[in-house]
Amino acid sequence: QRLGTIDSQGQGWYTIGQNFQRTEGASAMGPLTNRAVIRQVMEKHGFTFSKALGQNFIVNPSVCPRIAEEGGAAPGVGVIEIGAGIGVLTAELARRADKVVCIEIDSRLLPILAETLGEFQNVTIRNEDVMKADLPAIIAKEFPGMEVVVCANLPYYITSPILMSLLEQQLPIRSITVMVQREAARRICAPPGSRESGAISAAVRYYSEPRILFPVSRGSFLPAPEVDSSVIRLDVLSAPAVQVKSQETFFAVVRGSFSQRRKTILNTLSAALGLTKEELRPLLEAAGVSPGVRAEELTLPQFAAISDQLSGRAET
Repeated sequence: QRLGTIDSQGQGWYTIGQNFQRTEGASAMGPLTNRAVIRQVMEKHGFTFSKALGQNFIVNPSVCPRIAEEGGAAPGVGVIEIGAGIGVLTAELARRADKVVCIEIDSRLLPILAETLGEFQNVTIRNEDVMKADLPAIIAKEFPGMEVVVCANLPYYITSPILMSLLEQQLPIRSITVMVQREAARRICAPPGSRESGAISAAVRYYSEPRILFPVSRGSFLPAPEVDSSVIRLDVLSAPAVQVKSQETFFAVVRGSFSQRRKTILNTLSAALGLTKEELRPLLEAAGVSPGVRAEELTLPQFAAISDQLSGRAET
């Protein structure tokens, strides 16, 4: 068996069932959520969990079918999966969608996936880092004429960077459905003006409509993490939720506003943007924002108004 071709950057890819010899797949070995089956596959391939990659495999058999269903995997749809693990979610996506392209950074999983996903002809594995992958090119090549969705069980340590990378690229995707740490889910999906809202929730709502789908207990994983999880879905907007003169200024305002949560917007933005309070106060007032409020009390249109006042000041 061979692990497919290698491009000039040393990244490999292969299509299950084509570049690998056919195997009997998961049906012959038992369900991939069975702990004994997982351990058997791991021992066979000499695989051990990587703490650095935040690897936790799903062992609750009800979780992945629900992610696939609520994530939009269906006929006529192409799915990008981030991180295949041993293929539990991948298999559920492949049973529903026309095509699945999984971006998996851990090359040690490739021979395992060849075995566990051997029955599927519509799965392609790309062995690369999603943060470095050319996603627009992948979508154009792999999913012509299809609606595209993203599904993933994301490592906790890199949840926000991956989500923001997907959103900031403004990819032609319909939605992003991911499993994340429960506290992270609450922050990401927090409505404007709530105590749990923060820079990530404002940034996510700029590009999408987020919602929490369902909880997943820590016992649903092997090994079990120390916290519970939730599955969330971000429905990507066709255009940003608010129009601003400068996205760079808008996100600088959002980040700066939440940099010192207990302080007023006047104090936090003054420090973050390098403006005196005397310079900033009239800009806030012109934006219709009281200098004494805190960032968590502001809405996206209010952040946009502050941003545009700052952009206008820079133009004069």
